[in-house]
Amino acid sequence: MIPSPEQGVWHLGPVPVRAYALCILAGIVVAAWVTTRRMAQRGGPAEKVVDVSMWAVPFGIVGGRLYHVISSPQAYFGAGGRPLDAFKIWEGGLGIWGAVALGAVGTWIGCRRHGVDILQFADALAPGLLIAQAMGRFGNYFNNELYGAPTDLLWGLQIHAWDHSAGRALTDDAGNALVLGTFHPTFLYEALWCLLWAAVLLVWDASRRAPGREPLATGRLFAALIMAYTAGRFVVENLRVDEANHILGLRLNVWTSILVFAFGAWWWSYLGRRDRRSANNVAAPVS
Repeated sequence: MIPSPEQGVWHLGPVPVRAYALCILAGIVVAAWVTTRRMAQRGGPAEKVVDVSMWAVPFGIVGGRLYHVISSPQAYFGAGGRPLDAFKIWEGGLGIWGAVALGAVGTWIGCRRHGVDILQFADALAPGLLIAQAMGRFGNYFNNELYGAPTDLLWGLQIHAWDHSAGRALTDDAGNALVLGTFHPTFLYEALWCLLWAAVLLVWDASRRAPGREPLATGRLFAALIMAYTAGRFVVENLRVDEANHILGLRLNVWTSILVFAFGAWWWSYLGRRDRRSANNVAAPVS
């Protein structure tokens, strides 16, 4: 059994320090570091990664929060909801779909302002983004959230009844944390899937860039990230048992996974066709 934390927030005087926020911030720092190294290896302007990130990160955080609030509006705008809680991002609730979508807008703006090729930047970012997502999932671990069905497997996750506003487990009269049961650690399944594919992308990209090998078309590595992540997320979403809105019997995030996977497959195909057309134009004889 995997124990869960009984506390996810600590106070340094009047300042609350939340594990969820620390995990997100740590993921951002690691992603920026990995992207900087990979940009340098690819001959790109590594010194501009932080400049682009200053646009991408705020847009991504806003997008992630917007997706969460829009896809789960009941807690904020339903009966007994508290609209102002939609701004309490420190209590958790970021949707990767909105973070990537609006983060891409911020990245596009940053790349245009600083003269960076956005597809080259996306390929440099791809493994680091997966690592950041894996690290961010441990924020869910500290919040005792995003778990699957009950299980008695050795790696089952113990979950407490949780007070999200206080950032700690509810307790009984004796002060003992209330345990809801043991469940599938879907946060961990997703984190491990992300780390696996981060490693795959790093090895695959390095092998394709070796002398004598044809490199991937620029942007295709990020398209591969999209397909790999959404395939894993499709499985994880079908294991989760937390409350979610459904469409035609499927969780909203399952449909989102399907649609985003389809976009990634189209993008992969489009970039490949564009690269072949460019190669053919270069190879065509001049009359």
